[in-house]
Amino acid sequence: MTDLQITLFGAGGVFIVGVFSYNKWQEYKAKKSVERAFSTDHDDVLMREGDAPVADAQEPVLRQEPRFDAAPAAKAEPSFGAPPAAPVSDAPVHAEPSLGDAPAEPVPAPAAAPVQEVSAASEQATSLVDPLIDCLLPLSLEAPVRGDKILPVLQTLRLVGNKPVHFIGLHVNGDWEPITHGGVYTKMQGGVQLASRSTALNELEYSELVTRLRGVADEIGAEPEVPDMMEVMAEARNLHRFVAGHDAQLGVNLHTNGAPWAISTLLFALEKQGFDVRPDGRFVMPDGDGSHLFSLSTNVTLAEETTSRLTLLLDVPCVAPARDGFGAMVACAKALVGRLDATIVDDYNQALSDAALAEIAGQVQEFYQEMDAADIPAGSTRALRLFS
Repeated sequence: MTDLQITLFGAGGVFIVGVFSYNKWQEYKAKKSVERAFSTDHDDVLMREGDAPVADAQEPVLRQEPRFDAAPAAKAEPSFGAPPAAPVSDAPVHAEPSLGDAPAEPVPAPAAAPVQEVSAASEQATSLVDPLIDCLLPLSLEAPVRGDKILPVLQTLRLVGNKPVHFIGLHVNGDWEPITHGGVYTKMQGGVQLASRSTALNELEYSELVTRLRGVADEIGAEPEVPDMMEVMAEARNLHRFVAGHDAQLGVNLHTNGAPWAISTLLFALEKQGFDVRPDGRFVMPDGDGSHLFSLSTNVTLAEETTSRLTLLLDVPCVAPARDGFGAMVACAKALVGRLDATIVDDYNQALSDAALAEIAGQVQEFYQEMDAADIPAGSTRALRLFS
């Protein structure tokens, strides 16, 4: 081997060692950069509220949670200035004409992210983006925006899965309100409903929401604050447990004392009793305000000509106690007893006495008290959103 070859081999070795050392150094610098970026020493912007100072990161934010084992107290609607003190608790589901025993051990309410303050008069905005049942998504605007400019963009994000998404804005007059044409807004707040009657918000839906929200924010010149997915999922599951535990549909049945009823005869009798026939074939008792108190089923298909059993059904969490939906349903059943020659029975065809119906009415009142204690009164906008 010549001296030239030895020199070339030596130079090549030095070059290789140099490249290897440089790569290791770059790897070390990248690792330290990532560690700094994801360290927990920085301020958590999600714990800030408006321009208030950031709380000590070592002290957790505590929420007062009323419990179902205490007597319900009068409650104000939660404001956007502080997280609401409202519990979510487990309770049994009942489809029989009885609301059953006392509820199980309470489940903590999902903690809502802090949001900007609104006036107490902004009830409509609060009903759309509700700190108790929505995942809150603050949006910082680079400059005031007009509603007519951003509405078309916001309307592209109305649902994720089957969960509605709403936006409200802080008007230049100082009130929070739904985004409208002609309005000018200095801040915005988004919200996605955490649970519905069927499901809780899940990881896939939340990931889709975050991706689409960032696209919307880019188009309107805003910066979103996105809550931690794990915390949001825990809140969604807690809220859905409450919904499932209070999804009570209470029914009483009418059984013919003689031959089965002809459907054509029933139609006339039910219309006389005040029922409306919906396009889908359902019979509902109007409440006078565009909704209904309870419904009625013939328990047969549209192709059948007769039936021997009718079922009146009350969707308990969707009817306000003041309307006395159960009392109205029982009164209707008793009126139909005389009109149709029937007997009021339970699901096992056992006759229901007045004493049994009175006992069920008492259980309904206890159920309403539980919902009041959770700040989700039956028949309220909040309850109607959850039990849709």
